[in-house]
Amino acid sequence: MCELFCVSSGEKINLNGLLREFFSHAVDHPHGWGMAFFYGNAVSLEKQPENACKSSYLRQRLRAGIEADKMIAHIRLATRGNMDYENTHPFVMRDNSDRTWTLAHNGTIFECRVLEPFVHMQQGQTDSERILCYMIECINDAQIQRGRTLVPQERFCLLDEIICRISPENKLNLLIYDGALFYIHTNYKGSLYRCRKGGEVVISTRPLGRDGWEPVPMNTLLAYQNGRLVYTGTDHGNEFFDSEEKMRLLFLDYAAL
Repeated sequence: MCELFCVSSGEKINLNGLLREFFSHAVDHPHGWGMAFFYGNAVSLEKQPENACKSSYLRQRLRAGIEADKMIAHIRLATRGNMDYENTHPFVMRDNSDRTWTLAHNGTIFECRVLEPFVHMQQGQTDSERILCYMIECINDAQIQRGRTLVPQERFCLLDEIICRISPENKLNLLIYDGALFYIHTNYKGSLYRCRKGGEVVISTRPLGRDGWEPVPMNTLLAYQNGRLVYTGTDHGNEFFDSEEKMRLLFLDYAAL
């Protein structure tokens, strides 16, 4: 299972300590690492399809001061898709209003018909990229129907509908940023935590070196803006549980990498 990290804050905070601890977990997640930093609608994307613990670039990067008010990080344990740059998180796409969307996923899509048409449209092979392709199509369709760009609450409601649609029987831990809102979702118990202090919230698959961590609410999409919770979605009830059949499918996929 991959690991996720993000921060949403009203002001820049130093992230070196948190990121060093987060990327040290790549010992058990060796198939790629990535970071996305945000400047308005622009994204600075840094990622490599290699073990973060062995990356000389990342080692040098973490020696310099890293401050940000919004960012996403990911370390990959591959279950779908080869160890290639195109399969390394985060993924970035623009909608037809030129809004940039960035997604990192921890989990697996076992079955979801609405995602199947995007298998031949995506650049890589991951089901994670497929989720973003589907989201962008839904956003574009909604904007065409309205004849205008979606306002923040409309974007949130649409993503809430999408997650309710694709979450049954699938493991769906997501970090998504649209240039204004951070969307957070988990439906797998004990796999995503948050730490809220002052005007910031830090999200991580595992609690990192600070106190005050608590589980992210299950089965419910959350949206943060500058460290504040601004929208809470539907409790869809589609909690993911491991099963022998799903573990068998994961083993077969992993063996094919």
